[in-house]
Amino acid sequence: MDEINRWADIDEDLLKEISKRFHAYHDYIQLRFVCKQWRLKLPKIPNENKIPWLLLPDETVKNHSDEDKEIHHLMQLGVADDETLDTCALEEKNIYHIMLPEMQSYDKLIRGSCHGWLIVVSISDGTIQMLNPFTNRRLDLPPISTLPDVIDYQPDNHGNEYTLLDYDDVTMTEERDEVHRLHVVKVIINSSPEYDIENFVAVVIFGPYYRRLAFYKPGNMRWVEFSGLEFSRDEWFHDIIFFQEKIYAVNYYGQLYEFDTKTRSGLKGGIHESRPPSEIPLGPVKSKYLIGCANGSLLMLVRHTGRKGEEFETLKFDIYELKRNRKEWSTIDNLGNSILVIGFNSSVQIPVPSLSKGNQIWFTDNQIDLQSSFYRPVAQDIGIFDLDYGNFQRVLPEVKFFCPPLRLLL
Repeated sequence: MDEINRWADIDEDLLKEISKRFHAYHDYIQLRFVCKQWRLKLPKIPNENKIPWLLLPDETVKNHSDEDKEIHHLMQLGVADDETLDTCALEEKNIYHIMLPEMQSYDKLIRGSCHGWLIVVSISDGTIQMLNPFTNRRLDLPPISTLPDVIDYQPDNHGNEYTLLDYDDVTMTEERDEVHRLHVVKVIINSSPEYDIENFVAVVIFGPYYRRLAFYKPGNMRWVEFSGLEFSRDEWFHDIIFFQEKIYAVNYYGQLYEFDTKTRSGLKGGIHESRPPSEIPLGPVKSKYLIGCANGSLLMLVRHTGRKGEEFETLKFDIYELKRNRKEWSTIDNLGNSILVIGFNSSVQIPVPSLSKGNQIWFTDNQIDLQSSFYRPVAQDIGIFDLDYGNFQRVLPEVKFFCPPLRLLL
């Protein structure tokens, strides 16, 4: 008994050093379950530096005894010393391997990451599911067939086609797999449903061409369109965030929208009183992102993308700030002691983690219009932009994926 107690009372720092040698997440979990004292000393998620994890699907490493299982890698990527960060070996420290049986590479796409959850879309059946990769908990969201622009979907009729309502009441038909692959642009959530399911809200940007907004609350059977929006091609939304108990969205033209989350009848709101920044760049490869800051201001990030051979890559960023209670955007070129994280994840500002530096933009590729057919893998535009030096550090530029990598926000 004394011997057991000595192991249970092991120094906490020494136990954490031991845990760093466990690169498979399920092995790390077994380490926590050795005894109650170890479970209390070790965090449920091995993320001491609070760096958003980079989730990398590894289609080359298979468990041949179970072809339905897909290995994913969770990588802490906070330091970038080289021009290109090639992490193909996936054997260095701060990389954990997790098995996600739900994530078959040819069928599943991730379209969101918030509060430790992934939002997963199925190409084969159009379902939308939330998945917590650490606890394996799942939550079903309404499927693609319940989005507001879907008029009809007959899976056994006419080759599995959707009938969709475009702007100006124009109807069109689209092939099933194309709708399932491209229709859901991004999903965000306001909180983890494990803690407050009654006030849980999910919001989706959807649409094949002109992108609209819809929301889900527990008890809804369908996605519900936002109140106060008269859909037109002008309301082509690029990004949306929860911030200070409100929802903010930005469209193609850089126009800000604001919605109240506290109304019972729906998410009401509309165009914000601020005007878009002057001379804001427009175009299909100039994506906008919104970020809420700790000081109460909003940032709008414009990402310029250009062609490099057959692929696209990020060329530069413009940053605009709307200070609290102001109506005018101003240009800024320094983020101070913070980092912006953009991609399929909810766009966020984070303080500088240990072993890293501020004034950076961490980005993954969420421009689905520029991605090729899901029948073959494509290179992804992933990296870190350092505003101090004006340079890019590319991550895995030559590796091609079926499912785009993204940041897992905890």
